[in-house]
Amino acid sequence: MSSTAAPRRTALDALHRSLGATMTDFAGWDMPLRYGSERDEHLAVRTRAGLFDLSHMGEITVTGPDAARLLDYALVGNIASVGVGRARYTMICRADGGILDDLIVYRLADTEYMVVANASNAQIVLDSLVERAAGFDAVVRDDRDAYALLAVQGPESAAVLRSLTDADLDGLKYYAGLPGTVAGVPALIARTGYTGEDGFELFVSPADAEKLWLALTEAGASAGLIPCGLSCRDTLRLEAGMPLYGHELSTSLTPFDAGLGRVVKFEKDGDFVGRTALEAAAERAASQPPRVLVGLVAEGRRVPRAGYPVVADGQVIGEVTSGAPSPTLGKPIAMAYVDAAHAAPGTAGVGVDIRGSHEPYVVVALPFYKREK
Repeated sequence: MSSTAAPRRTALDALHRSLGATMTDFAGWDMPLRYGSERDEHLAVRTRAGLFDLSHMGEITVTGPDAARLLDYALVGNIASVGVGRARYTMICRADGGILDDLIVYRLADTEYMVVANASNAQIVLDSLVERAAGFDAVVRDDRDAYALLAVQGPESAAVLRSLTDADLDGLKYYAGLPGTVAGVPALIARTGYTGEDGFELFVSPADAEKLWLALTEAGASAGLIPCGLSCRDTLRLEAGMPLYGHELSTSLTPFDAGLGRVVKFEKDGDFVGRTALEAAAERAASQPPRVLVGLVAEGRRVPRAGYPVVADGQVIGEVTSGAPSPTLGKPIAMAYVDAAHAAPGTAGVGVDIRGSHEPYVVVALPFYKREK
């Protein structure tokens, strides 16, 4: 998308504006940043429920007899082993092992999959899948315009959704999806999310998005559900230690560099793009780990931002990838890649260089927050 093109708008754009949302250009989309207080929105998701418009995400459908074989070749995960109705977190890498994007793949039927890419990388992922499909009996289809995506996240999300559907939510496991009807709207109901809380993502036709949003708002009113923007989604995922592409993940890093080598499945049948480079990256990580992704908690009040140097003993030992005030912890937090020698939780003498001032931080294990099951 050219820099001069007008941002795309979701099917809920007019509704967001009627709610007084502060809008922002995000990955070529005009999206709600917040509706009121981002802290209130964050805490609503942690304690009650929040409603998000995530229609900027990129849906790509892969169908055909060789759909599973294609995805096993194109992605680093073992997609053929995903059962119908289940989902898997995975990545698509370059031949050199660099991460092009992190993805969720849903198996909708025996020979039908939906790949959900980040908005900023959707075209890259689509183009890569089309290119890698050569020689496979499979079709890659751009379905970004076919879906709106709403998410209900938080401890009350199941109760809110249960009042609007007869789908078996109790039987719906984490990282699973089933077709159903919510408030009379046909939907793929997935138990997935990016907040660290229990929750659901609802893939629907854009024509049904407003009806569903209003029904969820009404059903969730007594439970304290409120609309939530991208700002609190970022602080929620940061507390939960979830990586964000362009911050913790990039083409300059392999999954092993990012501490996510577990998503690479060398044992699957056949070759896959990046295998040789990733085998070498796995060996490097095992013998002499590169910088390690850690959590940092501030001792003071100054907030670290992406790109700020992490320092110890007057030396730069790493770099902040994401930072924000944590509404749950009540103090600033950050994720950062640091030299392995300084990565152990409790490591003393670590600071962040915030505009020339070395602010003290404590190294902690990720995630910062984990919900009680």
